[in-house]
Amino acid sequence: MELRPQLKLTQQLVMTPQLQQAIKLLQLSRVELVDVVRQEVEENPVLEESLDGFDAESRALEEAVAQAPEPTVRPSSEPSDPEARQGSREIDWEKYLENHANQAPMAGGFRPAGGDELPPIESTLGNPETLADHLRWQMQMTVFSQEEQAFVNLVIGNLDGDGYLKEPPVAELAAEAGLDPEDAEEVLGMVRMFDPVGVASRDLRECLLAQVTALELDADVRDIVDRHLPNLEKRNYAAIARDLGIEIDDVYEVARIVAGLEPRPARNFVVDQPRYIIPDVIVHKVGDGYFVVPNDDGLPRLRIAGFFRSAMDADPEAREYIQNKMRSAQWLIRSIEQRRRTIVKVTECIVDKQRDFFDNGIRHLRPMILRDVAESVGMHESTISRVTTNKYVQTPQGIFELKYFFNSSIRRSEDDDIASESVKIRIREIIGGEDHRHPSSDQKIVKILGDEGIVIARRTVAKYREMLGILSSTRRRKFF
Repeated sequence: MELRPQLKLTQQLVMTPQLQQAIKLLQLSRVELVDVVRQEVEENPVLEESLDGFDAESRALEEAVAQAPEPTVRPSSEPSDPEARQGSREIDWEKYLENHANQAPMAGGFRPAGGDELPPIESTLGNPETLADHLRWQMQMTVFSQEEQAFVNLVIGNLDGDGYLKEPPVAELAAEAGLDPEDAEEVLGMVRMFDPVGVASRDLRECLLAQVTALELDADVRDIVDRHLPNLEKRNYAAIARDLGIEIDDVYEVARIVAGLEPRPARNFVVDQPRYIIPDVIVHKVGDGYFVVPNDDGLPRLRIAGFFRSAMDADPEAREYIQNKMRSAQWLIRSIEQRRRTIVKVTECIVDKQRDFFDNGIRHLRPMILRDVAESVGMHESTISRVTTNKYVQTPQGIFELKYFFNSSIRRSEDDDIASESVKIRIREIIGGEDHRHPSSDQKIVKILGDEGIVIARRTVAKYREMLGILSSTRRRKFF
């Protein structure tokens, strides 16, 4: 073995920082894009928000690039990258800034009389009371020792989203609080009687039994909840009646009462903030045609600040710093505009391939995969996946995520294949119109769909039903 210098020519894929930035921006949602743009505006002094918009700024940059001299071509072992070549051309920033010199200054934001800025509306809203706050307030109103209070605080801190204490074990919490395990069980029973009753239960049985005690319900209700909760869930009322020696009508009455109890004590304290969806593109129907328009409302519009021209002339050392910041700003503006055009291009392709959906609704959604769009627009499937994730389109049929239009196909006996999403809608309709005393089994749904020419397996019906959050036929059956 020996060490010696050796020249080797290889080819490899090199992603420039600018290309990485473009890919990153492409997969961001609209909200995330706004956050990134605002952060860049804060960190890059040459960027400012403009009233012109992305198109005008992008055209100005392209003109500046067009006027720049071609770089000297040197042989290299690195792969050729058109984006990297274009980015390596030096822009005449003085010419670019001169073109902006005669533009009107950016309009300032509105300020109320007195010059004081009003606080945002969200800062004036009160925070709703959480379940933990509500329970700690009740704890303060109850006579507990210091160790018991420490234990209750640990219990409250370990409740899940439904208000249950699934883990860790009570003995472990008692040991951490310095409380005897038997005393801990007694304290936990007191907490279960807090409002909402049943909170801090370890399972559904404990939760319902606490409510039975608080409501002082009769012995039959307690016995059925305590001993026959699985049969009650399966609606096996005959087995309950036989075991307890009571009439089946009495079991029906208990089932009605239990159905009125609360299986999720924390339900009223789950505060879900409203999620507002702003579409990235809008599909307008004009006559018999559809037109895709980007939705730029609410997006910061960027341009490069013109006042840095004097700084470039005055300080040679600042010139290099400013030019680097301008290159960064240039790539950000280009990447945003490229993202915008790509989303529009992909949406136009989706509209073209899903014309029946836009004309007639969800029942007419056609099967489509990423490859179908990728081949049509000349992009890679991974790019289509990035473009359609967390991007929304407003259509005459409603607002949908772009990924919604990609569906696997279900075979039909005669007509063209149907989209899986359309089959799900049909399954929901079948179950919605069934007799609740005799609900349709999965096999019966298979037969109904088969009569309509849709060939589907029973396990697929079961999978779609579970995806729709619909119970099995035995659990949907109602006896009263």
